[in-house]
Amino acid sequence: MNVHRRHVLKVGAAAGAGLVAGCDASPGWNRLARQFESVPETVVVPTEAEHDLAAHALNRLGYGWRPGDLDRVRALGVDEYIDEQLAPESIDDTACDVRARRFESIHASAGDIFEYRKGVVERELFRHTLLRAVYSRRQLFESMVNFWTDHFNISIGKGECAWFKTVDDREVIRAHTLGNFRDLLRASALSPAMLVYLDGKDNKKAEGEEGANENYARELLELHTLGVHGGYTQQDVMEAARCLTGWTINDAWWRGRVEFREGQHDEGAKRVLGAEIPAGQGKKDLDRLLDIVVEHPATARYLATKLCRRFVADEPSLELIEQVASSFRDSKYEIKPMLRTLFASDEFRNARVTRLKRPFRFIASALRAVDADTDGGERIHEWLQRMGNAPFNYPTPDGYPDEPLPWLGTLLWRWNFALKLTSNGIEGTQIDLRRLARRFSASDQFDDLTGNVASYLLGRRPADVELAALDEVLREVSDEGKRPTAAALVLASPAFQRY
Repeated sequence: MNVHRRHVLKVGAAAGAGLVAGCDASPGWNRLARQFESVPETVVVPTEAEHDLAAHALNRLGYGWRPGDLDRVRALGVDEYIDEQLAPESIDDTACDVRARRFESIHASAGDIFEYRKGVVERELFRHTLLRAVYSRRQLFESMVNFWTDHFNISIGKGECAWFKTVDDREVIRAHTLGNFRDLLRASALSPAMLVYLDGKDNKKAEGEEGANENYARELLELHTLGVHGGYTQQDVMEAARCLTGWTINDAWWRGRVEFREGQHDEGAKRVLGAEIPAGQGKKDLDRLLDIVVEHPATARYLATKLCRRFVADEPSLELIEQVASSFRDSKYEIKPMLRTLFASDEFRNARVTRLKRPFRFIASALRAVDADTDGGERIHEWLQRMGNAPFNYPTPDGYPDEPLPWLGTLLWRWNFALKLTSNGIEGTQIDLRRLARRFSASDQFDDLTGNVASYLLGRRPADVELAALDEVLREVSDEGKRPTAAALVLASPAFQRY
């Protein structure tokens, strides 16, 4: 497929105007998974000039649509779809499970996981994550897994985190992603991966001039609960660190087991955020500390702000933030009520196609849109590394940024990925655009394939200026190359980069 940079730029400019207007037998696993998938015989191409609420919900709650998803949500109703997504246990995800559960290390305990080589563990965790984002019908669940993974960021580049992060993903993030935040916070605090990453395993009571290790205590207040402007002081950090002394990881016979060692714990009285913690409480200091920080008003506002930014806008209104924060407090720190309040708001429903996709979201949504068969392997991982958004690789505790500016420099890589994807140039990933095009219903609005492809991928009818730009480029392309070229140009366009 001979498409030049100027072609992408030409369609991109038009799209902007329109907006203003592992080594396993992957093919065998994928074939087996297809047997469990309900693939629609026909796909109705969107006819509206703008995203409808169904397209918006699919884009924001998850990673966009696969063939048939738009039709299903429109028939089901958006409110009903949101209710369904908030109850992931009610959704049959067998097809995704077949694809994603084949990796042995994903199921290993904190002790047993060291039987696997580091590279195997890292690759299998990435593939498991990518495949669930692409194929799971529990799209909100996977989106929130991504959210909390950034919120409680752990880099696999530090020591034993390469192994322990798999356990953290399963027993902390996925176990509590739509549950109670207090439970999630405690699980994270005692996660072997977090204890390694932020040096909690080495946090002991002060001896001589050496005080308690403050690394985890600082991030607990600054990143996990109150936020950087939450009103805590350096003294609060120091006192919180004292509460956390004594928790460590067994590195001998019971390798990976989290333990509390009384002799290393500071038994003195503490005062955190104005709350007194009596002396002699031992391991209870941890739970009292977590109660104090979760109950603090700044925590509700901080979490609500982050959720509103992720699902609504880069600058959500203070009114919406307070509504979501109130749901957090009123429900005793449950996560689902916050999301339900957010999704019911007019602000959420009206904020369509306003956010820039981060690279992981872009790649997952592109794979979903073209109904790709992918093993989620090394080649996909390489693309995300080039774009700077490979899961579990962000080095600092604040996680990958959610604002658009850091990702603007990935545009060229996105264009190249779209071209490779639609021409079947990515090892381990296959698409069949001919099969996809055959599903377009006979009553579709466009006589030509280009218009139908663009409408389906964008979730709306392309503007005339967008179609004209596509047609101009495709006149230079052979008949055989028109379908993949059209798909590549749409996936690379600014219109597809937003959600």
